[in-house]
Amino acid sequence: MNINNMNPIVDFYFNNAEKWRDEFNSLRLIILDCGLNEELKWGCPCYTFQNGNIVLIHGFKDYCALLFFKGALMPDVQRILIQQTDNVQAGRQIRFTNVQEIATMESILKAYIFEAIEVEKAGLKVEFIRKFEHIVPEELLHKFDTIPDLKSAFDSLTLGRQRAYIFFFSQPKQSKTRESRIEKCIPKILSKKGLND
Repeated sequence: MNINNMNPIVDFYFNNAEKWRDEFNSLRLIILDCGLNEELKWGCPCYTFQNGNIVLIHGFKDYCALLFFKGALMPDVQRILIQQTDNVQAGRQIRFTNVQEIATMESILKAYIFEAIEVEKAGLKVEFIRKFEHIVPEELLHKFDTIPDLKSAFDSLTLGRQRAYIFFFSQPKQSKTRESRIEKCIPKILSKKGLND
């Protein structure tokens, strides 16, 4: 075990944990034994390899977990990686409810950590999908075809602004109403402004 990699800045997280303290400490030792650097990010212990985020320890009400930042790219031979919600595209968790589970899985956890390191070494990237693109109203797509500058201006907006427009345009049930909303917003989009700007 590489105790030299312990970062004193992260100690407070482990020392102040009211729940999952034993589990956190077990996970910490397993991860450090894999040669990763320990940092504090997003208020949680985060483990990196050559400045790339590999895995994070975090706790919830019913479980604690290891979060693999690029878990979606890992093979998951044991079928233990969990996608938190449908919206999480890259990260995957391995969840625990007691120290015995962690002790039993130590060799598997190390294998997964080394696999995550290999993913990072290979420079693999998760290709994020803009989920709302699948529900862009036909009326807006038609406008993109007829006004090419509109498509360019829309694509240059922040993701949040694009979502706001898509949601606003998609609400009406009638195509005529959707077309009217789009028509009214064209000048704003071409000015590269959001719906509420």
